[in-house]
Amino acid sequence: MSDKATPRALHDALVETLKHRGDLVDPRVEAAFRAVPRHLFLPGVPLDVAYADDAVPVKRDSDGSVISSSSQPSMIAAMLAQLRLRPGDNVLEIGAGTGYMAALMQYIVGDSGIVTTMELDQQMVRLASANLHQAGFGRVNVVHADGAMGYAPRASYDRIIATVGIWDVPPAWVQQLKPTGILVAPLWIDSLQLCVAFRCQPDDTLFSDYNVPCGFVRLRGPAEGPQVQKRLGSTSLTLICNAIDRIDSRALQTLLEDDAAEEYLPRRLTAHQYWQGFMPYLMLNYAPDTHFAVYNLMDDVRAFGIEGNGFALIASASACFVPYQGQGKVYTFAGADAYLALQDSFAAWEADGFVMADRMRVQMHPTHEVPFATRGRIYHRPHHDLRVWQEPGGSLS
Repeated sequence: MSDKATPRALHDALVETLKHRGDLVDPRVEAAFRAVPRHLFLPGVPLDVAYADDAVPVKRDSDGSVISSSSQPSMIAAMLAQLRLRPGDNVLEIGAGTGYMAALMQYIVGDSGIVTTMELDQQMVRLASANLHQAGFGRVNVVHADGAMGYAPRASYDRIIATVGIWDVPPAWVQQLKPTGILVAPLWIDSLQLCVAFRCQPDDTLFSDYNVPCGFVRLRGPAEGPQVQKRLGSTSLTLICNAIDRIDSRALQTLLEDDAAEEYLPRRLTAHQYWQGFMPYLMLNYAPDTHFAVYNLMDDVRAFGIEGNGFALIASASACFVPYQGQGKVYTFAGADAYLALQDSFAAWEADGFVMADRMRVQMHPTHEVPFATRGRIYHRPHHDLRVWQEPGGSLS
């Protein structure tokens, strides 16, 4: 092994990359990344994979779906920035995974702080516990239980963080969070997840003005929420959509069997500009007679002539698919209705100054207190109603 491929060298290179991109703005978070080797939490994974800025699947379901992974380091850094950990904090994590996030947090809160991490999967509990002990973080408490119930024996918490996508904020988390605490979680909105940083408000709502688009494995168990994913027949194409039960998959598959026309959006956008700009805007502003969805191609196998993962707008008799890496390319099927609706949304985004995701605001209300939405959308959840909107401002970058 060359010096450039040693664990230390690869570890340092990853940290320097994150720092250069501005992902490590908090010195305590940077120190934690430097102190905790990621490869110790990914036994058997090649070092170059362990130290790439990518999520690493660690367990799959019988159908090949990822049910546990080690999150992308840059996303972990973003979540830790949202969490604003301090020495001595009492922290609860939902979703232990490999134990890597818990180790980073234990390093930041120090010997006077407490980290408890919960995991529903017994196999992952054993893996996280073994990894934490090997890396010297055996004082982290790994609990085998349904994280939706929180962990009352160590409450109340200064910080609660979920590393799984949630449909709603379980009441136990709110009850176990200190009034001045912060709750960070990837929250399903409308085919997209936003990693929110909720703070309790005097009116008993939860409010976040620091929101990061993301994609996490869903919380499992009774609180996981409705099914939002559907594979089209035996093809490689999978749709993720809040209204998946209202999409006729057979009709859509028939529609997609016609050759696609290739169109382009008025601007050629990068994947970052889609995720941080146009997609959140489209999510909050698409026409009521269309469906907004994210799509994936399993194993990168083309389907219906479409290549690359991306997002889609689906109307009753037409559809258009936009790959993230397509630089503005749009695959348009059947009529032009969906494509025209997409163009209208793009024009509205441009008229609004290319508002970006950092202008998004999320507020959760008790279900009987939700206000009328003058802008944005209201999403109904079992325990709360969710209001999501964008403030003016921002710019395309």
